[in-house]
Amino acid sequence: MRLPFLFLAATSAFIGVAMGAFGAHAMKNMLSDHAMDVYKTAVSYQMWHALALGLIAVLPKQRILDWVGILFVVGILLFSGSLYLLVIFNIHWIGFVTPFGGVAFLAAWGLLAYASLQKNQE
Repeated sequence: MRLPFLFLAATSAFIGVAMGAFGAHAMKNMLSDHAMDVYKTAVSYQMWHALALGLIAVLPKQRILDWVGILFVVGILLFSGSLYLLVIFNIHWIGFVTPFGGVAFLAAWGLLAYASLQKNQE
């Protein structure tokens, strides 16, 4: 078991639930429909990838899965983090960071698929 990834998964899910509640209650009358959709996307991606990170934490030890976990963490920080900053603080220039988080997610999922095909698992 990869305890650092399990910790990060639980922390990310905790923050995701908190951000979802914050958006649903504190921000609902402050944001346009478009901004709320962006915010919901950030929460959704954070939660799904926190769950995926939790899965990585409990899978059998395989070096490539360490990279998958790192990429999920980077993706959460860059993708969801940049969208939160964009919506909450109206920092539009931060939007250029979001695609890098998306690429990290894609790389993680691709590596996970690759790892599933490996016959020599460490």
